Amino acid sequence: MVLNTAILGITVLIYLMVIFYLGWLGYKRTKAIDDYMVAGRNIHPYILALSYGATFISTSAIVGFGGAAGALGMGLLWLALMNIVVGIFIAFVIFGSRTRKMGKNLQAVTFPELLGKRFNSRFIQGFSGILIGIFMPLYTGIVLIGGARFVETTLGINYDVALMILTIIVAAYVITGGLIAVMYTDALQGALMFVGMAILLVFTYIRLGGVVEAHQALTNMAHLVPESLVKGGHMGWTAMPEFGSPIWWNLISTLVLGVGIGVLAQPQLVVRFMTVKDDKALNRAVFVGGPFILMMTGVAFTVGALSNAYFFQKKDMISLAVAGGNTDLIIPEFINSAMPEMFVVLFMLVLLAAAMSTLSSQYHTMGTAIGHDFYRQYVKKGKISHTVDVTKIGIALTILASVVLAYVLPISIIAPATSIFFGLCAAAFLPMYIGAIFWKRMTKEGAIASMLVGTFSSLSWLAFVHAKEAAPLGISQALFGKATLLTGTWTMVDPILVATPLAMLTGIVVSLFTNPIAREHLEKCFDKIR
Repeated sequence: MVLNTAILGITVLIYLMVIFYLGWLGYKRTKAIDDYMVAGRNIHPYILALSYGATFISTSAIVGFGGAAGALGMGLLWLALMNIVVGIFIAFVIFGSRTRKMGKNLQAVTFPELLGKRFNSRFIQGFSGILIGIFMPLYTGIVLIGGARFVETTLGINYDVALMILTIIVAAYVITGGLIAVMYTDALQGALMFVGMAILLVFTYIRLGGVVEAHQALTNMAHLVPESLVKGGHMGWTAMPEFGSPIWWNLISTLVLGVGIGVLAQPQLVVRFMTVKDDKALNRAVFVGGPFILMMTGVAFTVGALSNAYFFQKKDMISLAVAGGNTDLIIPEFINSAMPEMFVVLFMLVLLAAAMSTLSSQYHTMGTAIGHDFYRQYVKKGKISHTVDVTKIGIALTILASVVLAYVLPISIIAPATSIFFGLCAAAFLPMYIGAIFWKRMTKEGAIASMLVGTFSSLSWLAFVHAKEAAPLGISQALFGKATLLTGTWTMVDPILVATPLAMLTGIVVSLFTNPIAREHLEKCFDKIR
């Protein structure tokens, strides 16, 4: 035990030394605003791919969604497919090229600034910035929870201590080194995550006697699904839920579509398209990003579901029972119970890497949104010259908000909170983003209307209709005396399926009835974009 503790301590120390070295390297190479904000627009494609993937796949995917798969089953693998097709191929090949070129044409250094300059609107930039600053801490908070929970169960240290350690380490290199430091450290963390997840998959199948044997054992456990889940439509861990059931709607509309589509409008991911010098770099990144996402999500969701077979064989219990009903603890419990002790050390680093890579990007994005987009560009109308300084202050403020949320959020919150943020981004930004880079006829008024309708319809649906959030929030109950304003199937439909189409339609209609943007400005925006 003493030897394992010593090995763990030495391993973590070496890992942190490398991380701080890469952070220092990023600091040394940060000479100008473009370096701090968009990594100098000259990042290597493989660093881009690993950074994008490591940012995309956090502890929310491995711990939160892996735990959700432990409860809901392998139907969650549809999200892995969506992540590869939409999150990598469509994002890089179709959206990435036009985003990179337009960002360079307009000298935009953030996602809100790209939208604001495309439509000549300080309001769009400011509103987008404040929206990110208010709601991204929710996403950041659950990433902190995922990392801290595993450190807590693995090292046996207090959750509060684990939370503060993670926060301080990541904040140190993000604030000093900017996006170059973030992407350098992301690349290392992504490589570590890939190796760790590959080993996890192999060990899981070994523990369960082989690939066929493992899946057959899980299939044979369908009769062990808890009665409460059976009533919700659960038909076993290797089968899709009953079509139209509450669990089916949660799986498909909230988890698969909410995250699978929402990824296209994630500010911390979109900005990465502006960090490379040409389209060739984006295309090369696809061949690294695709396999990376497959290994991350595919393994997490598969292992999460298969953990039921392992726990039933060893403890005569399903995963939810072992985790005390908290899905966020299923993966940590499985790792600590089923894996060799040395692998537990490695996987702790994998989860640290997953948490730190996503946190660093979120901190940078939130800081730029509050400091640069909202305060400097909208409030002060660009009259402040020290963009980096106000961004650092913004990072510090949003880190504080994230830590507070990590203390107060309830159990089993990781997967739902991720879906909420991804869905909100899809409704608020995606229709406007699509119009910005693909449709010259979209007007400033159309973009603003689309953004406002998407934002407030998504939040309203969460507060008054979608039962999973509306009932616990209690806003509808307090105002109207009923848990949800609508009943039946409507209460299971995720906001993304209502708010995003509504925002898209609003943007089109308002644009067609308002004056087009000046041709000279459009020529500047779409220069070299075919």
